[in-house]
Amino acid sequence: MTSLKGKVALVTGGSRGIGAAIARRLASEGAKVALTFVNSEAKAQEVVTEIKASGGQALAIHADNRDAKAVEAAIDKTVAAYDGLDILVNNAGVFLIGDISELGLEDIDRTLEINLRASVVAAKAAARHMGEGGRIITIGSNLAGRVPWPGISLYSMSKAGLIGFTKGLARDLGPRGINVNIVHPGSTDTDMNPANGELADMQRGVMAIPRYNHADDVAGLVTWLAGPEGRSMTGAEFTIDGGANA
Repeated sequence: MTSLKGKVALVTGGSRGIGAAIARRLASEGAKVALTFVNSEAKAQEVVTEIKASGGQALAIHADNRDAKAVEAAIDKTVAAYDGLDILVNNAGVFLIGDISELGLEDIDRTLEINLRASVVAAKAAARHMGEGGRIITIGSNLAGRVPWPGISLYSMSKAGLIGFTKGLARDLGPRGINVNIVHPGSTDTDMNPANGELADMQRGVMAIPRYNHADDVAGLVTWLAGPEGRSMTGAEFTIDGGANA
């Protein structure tokens, strides 16, 4: 697989789940990959080791999405290590649930800083290094467009904000030949939301095809958007949720 040979990618929150799957898939297509982590250094290094064992190039960078300078530094470290940046995947996120009347200001700030502000900061820093063919892909959520249960208003708001940013950024960077898109996963089988968890049947109940995503399903879509066949896609939303939002 060489569709991304010679490309450099940074995946935020790439130590586990969807982010790790994306990092592995981009590397399998020939990209040099950097991934960020906050607490899961061991898991991040496992992903790096796996990529290297398959003949790819990868490095892990500690960066807390709440720290704008750390996010910017992750961009700079990637560019320094691989002499450029072609693909940014804004994946890192947090999922805080609860009645809005009971959530504190700290919860609001944390959600917005990690899910929304960090994506803006990363895209701003990455765009300085990108030219024709650059890709910025953000991981949103199908809950940005439909809210079927109570307790997720804060999370849904943060992901909905990414839609407007994606569309605006696509206009800003389009003249430079940089594509900007957002992918909205639905329920995906990860340690954060396992397919055999207590709430899994409730989630399957709203799907047209009652089956959880595999993280590789999302990674495949992201990799397609990052590759040559995604060159005409920009300012667009791609929902992968088994028809939950149908």
